Amino acid sequence: MTTTEIIWLTIGFLGQGIFFMRWVVQWLASERSAQSRVPIAFWYLSLTGGVITLAYAIYRKDPVFIAGQSVGTFVYLRNLMLIYAKQQVASSE
Repeated sequence: MTTTEIIWLTIGFLGQGIFFMRWVVQWLASERSAQSRVPIAFWYLSLTGGVITLAYAIYRKDPVFIAGQSVGTFVYLRNLMLIYAKQQVASSE
């Protein structure tokens, strides 16, 4: 394996690791409140992990992986936009 391939493999695993951590954050938040919760950190981890994994997919030129991560990235970003819009409305009331 070349140095470039090793770097990209590391980037891919980093993206997947961050993406996995979102489930840990969600699980811990739910356990603490004794009900299902999706904290804002879940969406930030989703977006960060998704973008890093998308970069890896683009490097690998994998159209299936690229399509899946691209759509996910828009969903995570949109959820963050909705959260912040709701917070702005609540703070102006």
